[in-house]
Amino acid sequence: MLKKLLLLVCLASLVAWAAPAKSRRAALKNKKAHVAAEKTVKAPEAPAPESETAPASPAVAEANGAAATTSESASPAPKVVADDDDEDENVEASTAGMTAAQKKDFFSRKKFEEEQRLDEYANSERRRDWLKDRLIFELGLGSRMPFMGETGMGMGLGIGVEYITRWHVAAFASFGFLPKVKDSEFEYWELEGGTGYKVGLNYYIFPKIPIHLGLSASYGTVYFDHDVTPKDNLRELISVKGFQFDILVAYLTNEWYYLQFSFGMYYAPDLGKSPENNPSFAKTQDSRTEAVDTYASRVVNKKGMNKKGIVFGVTIGYAFPEFFPDDTEKRRRQREKERKNAK
Repeated sequence: MLKKLLLLVCLASLVAWAAPAKSRRAALKNKKAHVAAEKTVKAPEAPAPESETAPASPAVAEANGAAATTSESASPAPKVVADDDDEDENVEASTAGMTAAQKKDFFSRKKFEEEQRLDEYANSERRRDWLKDRLIFELGLGSRMPFMGETGMGMGLGIGVEYITRWHVAAFASFGFLPKVKDSEFEYWELEGGTGYKVGLNYYIFPKIPIHLGLSASYGTVYFDHDVTPKDNLRELISVKGFQFDILVAYLTNEWYYLQFSFGMYYAPDLGKSPENNPSFAKTQDSRTEAVDTYASRVVNKKGMNKKGIVFGVTIGYAFPEFFPDDTEKRRRQREKERKNAK
């Protein structure tokens, strides 16, 4: 029981102490708010009181009233100061004490800097579209440079050029070759080398990020193999032309480097024709069937070369930065030239 009484007394003491503290904090807060309001809004000063010992005459009071009325009617409304006025004041302060020639030079330099800032901004906005008006010289391996095959060196090595228009449609052309190498299966035989070409159109998406996806359609040399029967220890090259469709993954910013991976399929119509018109078949001599023309595959695959297949390639390139500059870039370059000449 005693413990409960002590606890009740302590609780009552705490409440009695906290209530005045809370009221003091509230009063202090109100006082601070009142002081801040007085600093923010100042009341107009009251007019000086008239002297009790020398009251003004009616004529003087009338004159003072008329003057006050005239003053109130003539006083303009308070002006709103804009940022432009501050800027003008800063310019006036900067040009204070300058001669006419110095002021002219100051304003011409200020105008030049402003134009340069605006042009740089416009140019940076234009460069955000990293696919617009880009000329690229390319070097690569595989199906786009320009063909792939079965035996020996399965990839052709080639060079190409591509121009991406402002609509993100690109035209490209490539030329490549296969070197003459030793046959990996037979030590005394060689594989014939050759050349190929490819032309086509690409369409890229995602122009404002470094990684661009694209679709490609092209025509040219798409596939090759070598004759299984050598002539003078040389297996002849069999290359076919056709169409190719690729999915592209390219890396390109406003810098010079360019990287592209391609993956797709080729279609060679000639390889789907009858044996007498198919480049992967040849007429054979068989004494038992002299009256009938017989054809056999020229390649290792007894069914001949496939008219459809999967191809891939990798390409690196040099993308000329600002090779086709717009008017903004031309003006910037001209000013840079004038600045260097002035130095």
